[in-house]
Amino acid sequence: MASIKVHLTFAEELIKEPVIYNLGKNFDVVTNIRRANVDSKLGWVDLEITGDEDEIKAGIKYVESTGVDVDLIEGDIVEA
Repeated sequence: MASIKVHLTFAEELIKEPVIYNLGKNFDVVTNIRRANVDSKLGWVDLEITGDEDEIKAGIKYVESTGVDVDLIEGDIVEA
């Protein structure tokens, strides 16, 4: 099982979209919100994603396709 930590930045029009929920539902990954701050104009989330490396990569591509900015927090995908 692999794990990665990412920083997600949501623009105002994306704040109410269930992006993290859909990530966990549509891909075989477990999401864990480590820190977050959301208001009416901007939101960010530090998210840990655990699962098969290919599922994690596909899930990140999905998140990016929604318009959410994705930045790697530490290193590359880590094998657990």
